Amino acid sequence: MLPFNRPYMTGREFDFIREAHANGKLSGDGPFSVRCHAWLEQHLGTGRALLTPSCSSALELAALIIGVSPGDEVIMPSYTFTSTANAFVLRGAVPVFVDIRADTMNIDEGLIERAVTSRTKAIVVVHYAGVACDMDVVQAIAARHGLVVVEDAAQGFGSTWQQRALGSIGSLGCLSFHETKNVTCGEGGALLVNDAALVARAEIVREKGTDRSAFFRGEVDKYTWREAGTSGLPGELAAAFLWAQLLAAEDITERRLAIWNTYHAALADAEHQGWLRRPTVPNGCTHNAHMYYVLLPSLHARTEVIRRLREAGVQAVFHYVPLHASPAGQRVGRVSGSMQHTESLSQRLLRLPLWVGVDAERVLAALWPACAAECANA
Repeated sequence: MLPFNRPYMTGREFDFIREAHANGKLSGDGPFSVRCHAWLEQHLGTGRALLTPSCSSALELAALIIGVSPGDEVIMPSYTFTSTANAFVLRGAVPVFVDIRADTMNIDEGLIERAVTSRTKAIVVVHYAGVACDMDVVQAIAARHGLVVVEDAAQGFGSTWQQRALGSIGSLGCLSFHETKNVTCGEGGALLVNDAALVARAEIVREKGTDRSAFFRGEVDKYTWREAGTSGLPGELAAAFLWAQLLAAEDITERRLAIWNTYHAALADAEHQGWLRRPTVPNGCTHNAHMYYVLLPSLHARTEVIRRLREAGVQAVFHYVPLHASPAGQRVGRVSGSMQHTESLSQRLLRLPLWVGVDAERVLAALWPACAAECANA
């Protein structure tokens, strides 16, 4: 079976892990963490980058940093992973779900403002498949209503909006280095602090509510408990692994883009015949080839195409069950307006295997007859 995902190894990971072990520092914020922080700040243009155990952890830190409290509302898409909502629900907030755009699968910026109430605290955008939301519109809405913008850029490492790195635009940005992401350390993430006024608080919240970071920089003579916080540091072995990946990030992106472009060119005729719809990348965006998906005519067609691909030895998968339709989402969230695109597109989206070294031609050789059989007359 050709798998949907296979984590990429650069060949330097174990060398750096051995070096981390030799350093005798295995807990968080050691030499490799410091290198990763500096790399992210330099290459992404963020004011402060802080590694976290996961993107979920980064989102939870964001909720703490901006002071989300019970009764607050946080606007977000329903078509996203549970962590986007969980981070704020854990603080007692209500996720307010807004429909997505039909072209990019991102939150529909034109629907955000009507979801704003006196209880709204923040807007959380999700850059689906590494393709940017219209951050100019989002930032303008936030400014009009005094809201905080948090970017869930779990899939967006290496992508840009108007030449700005995803995750570096809102007040806070959250990255993922999970094994399914372009650059990985198995489990990991990063919090990007773009509002200078939030940097000191971010460091305190991430260090169990203490000013320990300031202590290690010699800015205070002892560290103490300042406010509620959590343990938001990954260990040095994960940071050492990630360092190898960051050094190869440009090469990884280029190789993934070559595969993405192979799929995109080969499926142009299938789109012309009406069998499927290919992804859309709007002007002003550069993407990182995190994902290649197609939209099929119906849920039945998708189910059958997945079955035929599996019979041909190719693992292809669908994606999220919309949060507003889930038991937890119905219990703790609310919907703003129609969710027509979320409900329709989520049932038709199919993700193709995309990882460095994947045999794209084998995938296409299996996909073409599957679509011909199941989508031609759908």
